[in-house]
Amino acid sequence: MKKSLLGFILTFCCFTSLVAQPWEKEYLKLVESIKMPELVNDRVAYITDFGASTDASARDNQTAINSAIKVCNERGGGRVVVPQGEWKTGAVTLLSRVNLVLEKGAVLQFVFEPRLYPQVLTHWEGLECYNISPLIYARDAEDIAITGEGTVDGGGTNETWWKWTGVERFGWKEGMYNQKESRRRLQQWSEEQADVEKRRFDITNPMRPQTVNFMNCNRVLIEGVTLLRSPFWVLHPVMCEDVTVRNVTIINKGPNGDGCDPESCNRVLIENCLFRTGDDCIAIKSGRNADGRRWGIPCQNVVVRNCRMEDGHGGIVVGSEISGGFRNLFLEDCQMDSPNLDRVVRIKTNTCRGGVVENVYVRNVEVGECREAVLKINLNYEPREQAQRGFIPTVRNVQLENVNCNKSKYGAYIVGLGDEERIQDVTVRNCKWSGVTSGENRIEGKNRNVVFENVTISR
Repeated sequence: MKKSLLGFILTFCCFTSLVAQPWEKEYLKLVESIKMPELVNDRVAYITDFGASTDASARDNQTAINSAIKVCNERGGGRVVVPQGEWKTGAVTLLSRVNLVLEKGAVLQFVFEPRLYPQVLTHWEGLECYNISPLIYARDAEDIAITGEGTVDGGGTNETWWKWTGVERFGWKEGMYNQKESRRRLQQWSEEQADVEKRRFDITNPMRPQTVNFMNCNRVLIEGVTLLRSPFWVLHPVMCEDVTVRNVTIINKGPNGDGCDPESCNRVLIENCLFRTGDDCIAIKSGRNADGRRWGIPCQNVVVRNCRMEDGHGGIVVGSEISGGFRNLFLEDCQMDSPNLDRVVRIKTNTCRGGVVENVYVRNVEVGECREAVLKINLNYEPREQAQRGFIPTVRNVQLENVNCNKSKYGAYIVGLGDEERIQDVTVRNCKWSGVTSGENRIEGKNRNVVFENVTISR
């Protein structure tokens, strides 16, 4: 009897140690490894010194702001300051060692004039192309930042960018331009692996731009600012390393209005932020279908903590453009609550995407309510997508602990494949899910080692 008890204690202690290990070792090591940009704070350029004025046209202010950034970069870096007031502008391009500072009361107001957004190389829904410029863009830059207590207003409304969806509830009417054909063409180009130089969209056939899109940049900081009314996704770093998003407020009710979408990035910290979006609050990406497999660059090493997620399709989401794979998410100490929040933790992919998603760790999350499920893993997302199939995705090593919710339809909702166990090693531990209207979890398809420990579900 004593030997049995001793064996149980040793087994339990060993198991507890294995559970804690990622948080106590990998997590702390990851946080310490994220590098901040090396910024030059004693060199300041005000946009007004370059001709910007609250009475000027968007084109004139755009020229002034970009001139200030260029001069600051040529002098070795510094702060480009946007003072209090409303400043109309078109696309802005950040350069290395420049911190774009929005002072308290400053509003950088991006106008709906497509000619002010030149064609640049970007990613759009995980596919590579040339499109009209994101509102704030950078490529191959180092040590860049957007900081301050001011506001970036993307100007998205049913009268401007949003109507390009071709959807009536977002302002489109018969006879208006919409981006559906451009989107379809881009997806086809990806399937055919057409030369990226030929994948071009300009003001005659554009797709809605992101608010902030940084391509292949190192040491990035976005801190303190408020981001409103994005035409499309709000924050979209692509193939960047060492990205910090801190104390940022993102409010965007528009279509496909994701809050922050790190794509094929390494070492990302998102903390103390508020998300109120028309789509996913945070959505981790690594390329879509053939393009994502061609790059083969996973997104990895993402920390999310002390954030509040309100409206959105998901609080923390992996996918669906995840063909390059993802590993190592640590999310802790967040609050989520809204009748317009569909899910808390969501992983979505399909057999067009493929890829491996692994090592998803979530703890200490308090949820008032969500519409569908606390945890949703779906390997059959967009089942009617027109793309080559046969790329079997895998989701493994997902751990939720102390994630409590007061209202949802399901606790966990897991959709696996019908013929292979590609959802593996999912552990939900020490959770209380009340107000579950279905009274249960919902699990479809095959899986291996999906475990619920000390999880209570009640209506």
